[in-house]
Amino acid sequence: MRLRVEYTTEPFDLEEAPEHAVVAREVVAAAHLDAFDVGPFGNTAEGAADEVLDAVNGLLRASLGAGATRISVQVNVVAEDER
Repeated sequence: MRLRVEYTTEPFDLEEAPEHAVVAREVVAAAHLDAFDVGPFGNTAEGAADEVLDAVNGLLRASLGAGATRISVQVNVVAEDER
């Protein structure tokens, strides 16, 4: 099974990426995922289910440890025809 995760960490800072956002990106970028896109208000990654779930666990723990006060996460199953 393949999964797509979209996540956002808060609080926002439009001038400079807060530490919790940088840490979350580093965790996901280091994961063994097939795709990773950083956006201005959210980030998206895609890959095998186990790798995505491990990355989500890591980004939650690391972001909270770095000062995030809220993390929004959405995980979707990627249909075969979306590949």
